[in-house]
Amino acid sequence: MGTYRGGPNTFAIVGLASKPLHLYSRPAYQCQWLPSNTKQNNTNITSSLAYKILPDWGYGRVYTVVVVNCTFSHPVNLDNSGGTLLLHASTSGGGDSKFNLTDTIPALTEPPGTFNLSLFTSKPKYDYLYCGSSLYGTLSPQRVREWIAYHVRLFGERSHFVIHDAGGVHEEVLEVLKPWMELGYVSLQDIREQERFDGYYHNQFLVVNDCLHRYKFMAKWIFFFDVDEYIFVPPKTTLGSVLDSLSDYSQITIAQMPMSNKLCHSVDAAKRHRKWGFEKLVYRDVKRGIRRDRKYAIQPRNVYATGVHMSQNLGAGAKTTHKTEGRIKYFHYHGTIAQRREPCRNLVNSTDINFENNPFVLDTTLRDLAGS
Repeated sequence: MGTYRGGPNTFAIVGLASKPLHLYSRPAYQCQWLPSNTKQNNTNITSSLAYKILPDWGYGRVYTVVVVNCTFSHPVNLDNSGGTLLLHASTSGGGDSKFNLTDTIPALTEPPGTFNLSLFTSKPKYDYLYCGSSLYGTLSPQRVREWIAYHVRLFGERSHFVIHDAGGVHEEVLEVLKPWMELGYVSLQDIREQERFDGYYHNQFLVVNDCLHRYKFMAKWIFFFDVDEYIFVPPKTTLGSVLDSLSDYSQITIAQMPMSNKLCHSVDAAKRHRKWGFEKLVYRDVKRGIRRDRKYAIQPRNVYATGVHMSQNLGAGAKTTHKTEGRIKYFHYHGTIAQRREPCRNLVNSTDINFENNPFVLDTTLRDLAGS
C-alpha cells in the first residue's frame, strides 16, 4: 500500500501478501537501494536484509498484511541526489519446492532534493492524529457530523483526522467532511480499489499500518478507534493533561463504556429529533463478566507495526499501560453510524432497566458534557 522512511537508514513497506504462502512456507524479503547517480553501477548498490512483521493476529483471509522493515548499515541518500528502494520478495519454495521465485518491486523512488532529514528530529506537526479504520456501507451523515465535530473540539487545533473510504463516504457524508477538509482537519484516503483483495474486515489492518507509517513523524500521539466511539476525559482535565501524565508510556489502552443504540430517556420524547445521538442514547450496558474490547493511542516513533485494538510491535524499552481508568475512556454506540433512521427505538422512564437480557443504567456523562 505504501513505503515510508523510518529514519536515515530504515524504511517500512506496508502491503498485502498471500496468506497461504506465509502460513505454509517461509517467504523472504531483501531490500536494495539504487542511488540515482550510479547509473546502474552495481558496485555502488547498498543491500539490506529485511525482516517482516505480520500484524493482523492471524485474521487475514486470502491475503495477509505484511510490514517489511528494511534497515541498512548506513544512511542512504544523505546527499539528496535521489534513488530507488527495491524490494526482492522470494517464495522460498512455497508452492513448488523446486523453484524459488523472486519478484523485484520498486517500493519507493526519492527524486533528487526531496529527502528531508530534519523530519526525524523536528517537533511533530500535530499533537494528536486519528487513524481511522475502513469506512464502508451506507453511513449516517448526521452521526458522522456529530463525531467529527465532537473530536475536533476535544483534540484541538493541532490535530488531524485520516478517514479511509472503502465505499462508505457517499455524497452526503462527503458534504459533511468537506468543510473540515478545507479547514485542514481531515484527510480522505480513497481505498475502494483495495476491496478487490480479500483481507480481514475491509483490509483494516492494512490501512491502520499504512496510516501509522505515513504519519509516524508528524504526530506526537496517534489514536485508533472507530466512528461510533467517542473519547472522553473527565471535566477539569484536558486531553493534553491526561496524555502528559501518561507520557512515559509508548502505548495506552482505553476502556470501553458500551452504550445502548436503542434506549433513550422519556424526558427527551418531544425533542429527541433535535438532539445529537450521544445526547439521547443515555443507557449504558453494565453486564459483568464480559471482556470488552479496548482501543488505544501510541507515541508512534516507538512503534514498528500496529493492530486494531493495540500494537504488539513496540520498540525496545517501550512500555504499555492498561491502567487508564479514571483518566480516559471511550463511549461506544455500536451500529449507530450505519443507521439512517432515528436511533431512539424505546423510551425509558427509569434509571435502570433490563433490556434484551442485559442490564442498563442511566449514564448522562456525554450528554452533560454537550450541555456544558
